[in-house]
Amino acid sequence: MTAKVVTRFAPSPTGFLHIGGARTALFNWLYARHTGGRMLLRIEDTDRERSTDAAVEAIIEGLDWLGLKADEPAVSQFERAARHRAVAQELLAAGKAYLCFATPAELEEMREKAKAEKRPPRYDGRWRDRDPSEAPAGVKPVIRLKAPREGETVVHDQVQGDVRFPNRDLDDFVLLRSDGTPTYMHAVVVDDHDMGVTHIIRGDDHLTNAGRQTLIYQAMGWDVPHMAHIPLIHGEDGAKLSKRHGALGVEAYRAMGYLPEALLNYLARLGWSHGDDEVMSIAQMVEWFDVTDVNKGAARFDFAKLNALNGLYIRATADATLVDMLMAERDHLPNGAILRAAPDDAVRDVLGRAMAGLKDRAKTLVELVDMAGFYFAQRPLAFDDKAAAILAEGGRDIIAKVLPALTRSARWEHDALEEVVRQSAEEHGLKLGKVAQPLRAALTGRSTSPGVFDVMAVLGREEALARLTDQAKM
Repeated sequence: MTAKVVTRFAPSPTGFLHIGGARTALFNWLYARHTGGRMLLRIEDTDRERSTDAAVEAIIEGLDWLGLKADEPAVSQFERAARHRAVAQELLAAGKAYLCFATPAELEEMREKAKAEKRPPRYDGRWRDRDPSEAPAGVKPVIRLKAPREGETVVHDQVQGDVRFPNRDLDDFVLLRSDGTPTYMHAVVVDDHDMGVTHIIRGDDHLTNAGRQTLIYQAMGWDVPHMAHIPLIHGEDGAKLSKRHGALGVEAYRAMGYLPEALLNYLARLGWSHGDDEVMSIAQMVEWFDVTDVNKGAARFDFAKLNALNGLYIRATADATLVDMLMAERDHLPNGAILRAAPDDAVRDVLGRAMAGLKDRAKTLVELVDMAGFYFAQRPLAFDDKAAAILAEGGRDIIAKVLPALTRSARWEHDALEEVVRQSAEEHGLKLGKVAQPLRAALTGRSTSPGVFDVMAVLGREEALARLTDQAKM
């Protein structure tokens, strides 16, 4: 019987969940769902100086917002230190590891010698076969793996193919430091084994670790998990992704108004594809994803493509769902205070009636809120430069001409308002477009907006007439 697939996402809580980590989590989650397996979450918090509870909370909150919840509660690597020490002692007792009493001065000498000889620094194995009784006084030992010196270690990678490491380059690396704390290299292997991880999907910056970690698995007689090292994300210029490219925390993308489904869709396409499909649902991603289809080459992050995709998702989302989303996300959006300008029920009502006209041009929720802002603005309105110019250059006179007819309108709805304005424009020898421009400016404070008759209908008779009257009297 084939073992059930178990993947894991193992971030370090030294900062927020960055976008590259989110894609790694997504690939682990998709592969687990695709195979009917499970994804686990391990917080690699052994760096006590840099690890924070706030970062742990941010990582978990970011995963939850994306919908990438782990199938079990998160595991703390730090809390498993006793188990890591026990395995190191087990390797020591079996003769597969040894105590090393090399002093800091000796290690520095080895590094300098390697540097002078223009070769990578390697521990020279001087305590590999010595008896601990020869140890100098006052030196606390580390535990080093007794790595093979001949042959090679092969990592059978599902993305990179077979990657070969000459054993002479892997050296006798440290498992347990002199203060009894485990190294990252050792702790990861023990945790992955104990958690039953069958597939390790992580960034290819960990590929060089895979050879050493394989040696620990072999020394313990444990099965080596399947490994897949996925390419890192680069910026549009081909350089390693940095903050200037978009290497921000997931919470920043939430604040910028991206929909989680759109962000996941975009991240999935960074390094993986399914034919020519650009837009794909979560269900489709689960159905189609296989880690063996991930590209070897680095993917390039492109904000323009993300914005376009997010706009597609906004337009495809039902109006009522978008209203719920805006209300739920307003505390995370920089302009979310706009949606607190009135009681929640009133805000929901306005958004619900206005959404069809708002969402067509918005690429983010921030833009959507901004476009809706004039509905909640208090009189007198503030005007952008173009709107102010339209009103100053004859727009107020035009408003004054059509305002009486609007005031007499028996029905305050799109078609009726359009007919009233059309007739009034004809009576004054004006084209409808010539009248609509100043009406829009007076009603919204902007030169662009949803259809002016939709705006009037959503604002309601009292507010719309008041805004028009403000300008007609000037």
